[in-house]
Amino acid sequence: MGSVGLLATVLSSTQGLHEHWLGVWLAAAVLGGGIGFALMTRPESLRGLALSGTPLRKFALCLFPVLFGGAVMTALHGASGNLHAIPGTWLLFYGCALISASVAATRTIAVMGGAFVALGLLALVLPDSLQIPMLGLGFGGLHVLFGLLIGRTGRDRQI
Repeated sequence: MGSVGLLATVLSSTQGLHEHWLGVWLAAAVLGGGIGFALMTRPESLRGLALSGTPLRKFALCLFPVLFGGAVMTALHGASGNLHAIPGTWLLFYGCALISASVAATRTIAVMGGAFVALGLLALVLPDSLQIPMLGLGFGGLHVLFGLLIGRTGRDRQI
């Protein structure tokens, strides 16, 4: 998922696509969500959830209402022309969704959610020129970093 975020950052930062950054990131969200779903439903991932006594259904029920709220706010910001607030809104709501979903997963997910919340709050006050880098730092950088941490922790448990 992090590589999708990094690719979206590069694409939306290029001169020809910069004015279409929202479309690039919406496409990346759909692609990243599909990849995340595929990764979560792998037998290896389900075993990790089962080890902590947490069903995938509970994880989804904690995650999706907050993501829906973020989608509603995105539509409102877009309709009102307040495009500046969209990156911070996405980072903030996604972080809140991860914190909620951590009830059904691991503490590491909560920490990652807290990092997304912090980036979202920061993005809301930064100038327009830093919005795409903030999206890249969150959806690219944090996903890669925490993906490596979670992967390492999972391998340690299997040993």
